[in-house]
Amino acid sequence: MTKNQFAPEDEPIHFRSIFISDIHLGTRFSQAEELLEFFKFTRCENLYLVGDIIDGWAIKRKIKWAQSHSDVIQKILRKARKGTNVYYITGNHDDFLRSFLPLGLGDRVQVMDACEYVSLKKERFYITHGDFFDSVTMTKRWLAILGDVGYDALLHVNQALAWCRKKLRYQSHWSLSKYVKDHVKSSVSFITDFEAILSEQAKRHHYDGVICGHIHKVEHKEIDGIVYLNCGDWVESCTAIVETYEGEFKIIRWLGH
Repeated sequence: MTKNQFAPEDEPIHFRSIFISDIHLGTRFSQAEELLEFFKFTRCENLYLVGDIIDGWAIKRKIKWAQSHSDVIQKILRKARKGTNVYYITGNHDDFLRSFLPLGLGDRVQVMDACEYVSLKKERFYITHGDFFDSVTMTKRWLAILGDVGYDALLHVNQALAWCRKKLRYQSHWSLSKYVKDHVKSSVSFITDFEAILSEQAKRHHYDGVICGHIHKVEHKEIDGIVYLNCGDWVESCTAIVETYEGEFKIIRWLGH
């Protein structure tokens, strides 16, 4: 599903659950305005924020907190006040929250490291951001931070390329960082290993599937009998995973690419 399938004149589309991750509020590249638009056209019983919602690493370096970032937080809290159950799973960029876990904010907002989700078809899913299964993030924090700075540099190049393509009237979106993820051997190998490790972890604990984020690559596939779902991100791709009231999991590609 893409943004074009959500007509402004129609009622918001209702889902049983929405899963989003890697918004990175506090950075200049967070697509907070696109997320606010997505929230405008959707409703859900359960909203799962699967890590890296607030970017504590970037805030320590140089905060870029736009009004739209505050609006996202307010919108999420407003959803909770109106009856949506909100589950905030911490990630490596918002690991500053882990000192306070488990944390409850009112009756409908819970903050935790991981949780279980039972689908309408009674399938059990392990929900985690995924950073606990990334050896670089967990054992070489300095290298992870260096990689984060490098990723920011790629996003700056992306921005310049997007401006050039717009001037040349190219309509399609193209991302250098996405190209690197999809084609550079070491990056592809890391993503494949990450997916396999999480699927193995889910299988070991008798789950039917895993829902995660962390690597900014939306996915819905089966790995060795385990349903692997990755929410993607709201930095480049603007993607989400939803469960419909028919019990189906779908990818929403808000920007249509």
